[in-house]
Amino acid sequence: MNATPPRVLAIAGSDSGGGAGIQADLKTMLALGVHGMTAITAVTAQNSLGVQGYWELPAQAVLAQLDSVLSDIGVQAVKTGMLASAELVGVIADSLAQVAVPVVVDPVAVSKHGDSLLAGGTLDAVKSRLLPLATVVTPNLYEANLLTGLTITDENDMLTAAKQIAAFGPEWVLVKGGHLPGNPVDLLYHAGEERGAGGGGGAGAGVRSGAVIRFPGRRIVSRHTHGTGCTLASAIASYLAMGATVPAAVEAAKEYVTGAIDGGFPLGAGIGPVDHGWRLRQLV
Repeated sequence: MNATPPRVLAIAGSDSGGGAGIQADLKTMLALGVHGMTAITAVTAQNSLGVQGYWELPAQAVLAQLDSVLSDIGVQAVKTGMLASAELVGVIADSLAQVAVPVVVDPVAVSKHGDSLLAGGTLDAVKSRLLPLATVVTPNLYEANLLTGLTITDENDMLTAAKQIAAFGPEWVLVKGGHLPGNPVDLLYHAGEERGAGGGGGAGAGVRSGAVIRFPGRRIVSRHTHGTGCTLASAIASYLAMGATVPAAVEAAKEYVTGAIDGGFPLGAGIGPVDHGWRLRQLV
């Protein structure tokens, strides 16, 4: 009998263009060798030019998906993306509170094109209900601004934002600095004590509270970056499911997403996606 690979549940919206959301999550998980599963929160109509519309699923439908996967198949890690409304955040938080595995929260607020993907009050619910359950939260600078109210212009501001976000309860905060000038730098901040299996299964082992790990990168000149945030968060969740510590998972995920951005390709008339299958193409 074949061995079952690690299992990761993505809770997010569907991207009809295939570059972000649930589609990016599943492609990333397949590329990294884990079994991806889904609880879809919303259906979007979008393409390379933007989001033409989105429709939130009923809370009962989201809960049924969660119950189906968690009660039978089980998970080694969870990744959340577009959650659409405060009501859905509450349903999801109630379910995840019963699951002792790492949870990676990508606090998606807008699309790559600047289209809002959240109903009013959703971010407040994310802060109060979901972030206390998070092993890692992965805001970009715009999302960090929404969560804290801070204007972020340099690494010092990134660290200040990370500390403020940590006050909402996540164990780790990864503030992504890709929108600042120059070569990108991401900051990983360890917010507090380890939580055992419920907070990542020793994912912070050997790292003191308040520690900061700096992840410098190289600037890739490309407009085809649709799905970058979803891909990074799903890669982190995949490596956590395989047993990596949080710093090791972030490092490996950044290597994967850098290659994906490097391989980004044109699609339609606007912003194309990153290449989730770049490693596979190197083997051909």
